[in-house]
Amino acid sequence: MVSAELANMVVMGLVFVAVVLVVLALAPVLLGRTGIKDRLAAQGGGAAVEGPGSIRSDQANSMWARLLAEIESRGLNLTDEASSKMADKLALAGFDQPYAQRAYTLARAVGTLFFPAAALAFMSITGNWPETKNLYMTMLGSLLFGLYLPSIIVSSRAENRGKEILNGFPDTLDLLLVCLEAGLGIDAAFSRVGTEITKSHPLLARLFAQVSLELRAGRSREVALRLMAKKSGVSEITAFTTLIIQSDKLGASVAQALRVYAAEMREQRRMRAEEKAHRIPVLLSIPLVCFMLPTMIAVLMLPAGINMMRQMDEVD
Repeated sequence: MVSAELANMVVMGLVFVAVVLVVLALAPVLLGRTGIKDRLAAQGGGAAVEGPGSIRSDQANSMWARLLAEIESRGLNLTDEASSKMADKLALAGFDQPYAQRAYTLARAVGTLFFPAAALAFMSITGNWPETKNLYMTMLGSLLFGLYLPSIIVSSRAENRGKEILNGFPDTLDLLLVCLEAGLGIDAAFSRVGTEITKSHPLLARLFAQVSLELRAGRSREVALRLMAKKSGVSEITAFTTLIIQSDKLGASVAQALRVYAAEMREQRRMRAEEKAHRIPVLLSIPLVCFMLPTMIAVLMLPAGINMMRQMDEVD
């Protein structure tokens, strides 16, 4: 009885702390627009005129950016020590916003508080309280689950993103080869291919468009291609960028090198498809052994068992 009352008090305390944190974090974000509009009206003498903003302003004015800024203004530091490694990991998953690292740290912190509180709330509502040892193990398990769940999600998304990029890369190489053979330069070919594959392969289109923008901004071709390979996280694209850089330095024909590399990529894609097809019988053997084999044994052995029982009855 005492343990149940103590657990109820702990649950209520955790819920109160969570509600206070949420209110403190969201209230400035939800109520801050009125003050901003008032200041703009006072300075400009009227309502602000909406117009297309830059990428930096859009990212700075997003809801997540404002929320994280308000939380950090309350004294909570969301900057991780291993920020460079975390930034690379998040970029591979497609989270390349400036506030992605802080949002990831906040998600882990919220998870470590939410899942133990949810487990306590569930046990309090159902009234099914385990023993002290099991209660501690449940709290520890829910805490670890909330701590590592964002990392699992990021890793899974990075893996799926890499597969999607790899599957669309041979078609993109063919289109790039067509552009080069048509007389376009390598810089113009990247821009053209990035425009053409926007709907079919959006991830590759984004990578190619970023390379084109960096080249227009004055960055060298080698640096832009290596950054593309780093952001993709796919070894085939790394080999492709190395091929382009070496062909450019040595003065070799980029179109001829791409023709050979595109053929190799198509062959690798065919081999991956054959490998998945060869794995199907092995995967099908598991349900066959678990479900169909016992049924077949029962069907075959049932008549023999019935005859044996009849013979034993006649003997008796």
